[in-house]
Amino acid sequence: MSLSIRNQIPGTVIAVTTGEVMATVRVRLDGGQEITAAITRESVGDLGLAAGATVRALVKSTEVSLAGAVVEGISIRNQLPGTVADITTGAAMSSVKVAVAGGTLTAAITTDAVHDLGLAAGSPVVALIKSTEISLATR
Repeated sequence: MSLSIRNQIPGTVIAVTTGEVMATVRVRLDGGQEITAAITRESVGDLGLAAGATVRALVKSTEVSLAGAVVEGISIRNQLPGTVADITTGAAMSSVKVAVAGGTLTAAITTDAVHDLGLAAGSPVVALIKSTEISLATR
């Protein structure tokens, strides 16, 4: 199956916490970072997710935000430090490729944000991703 989701990062499930309808799944990415995905309890069962399972974390580029540093006092727990590898700038929107440990993330952000953050190749950034915007796929 081919997907239009550019951000596909391999990892291993380290914990699953199930609730009535939703579950949180902690994943250690191959680069060593940990992220949390909030998915349905049904999906946990359908995918057979448990500690040790290998997965791919999938995130649409429009769901990746960028900051100049780790953000304190925010509900977004997935904060991956990296370095801007490349920027493709358009009139309204830009595509920013961020090198993170173990791979690359692409963020689709406004061109105004690129300028306001002073982004350029080599700039340190932190990729922010809400847990509800991460999907998981088994390999």
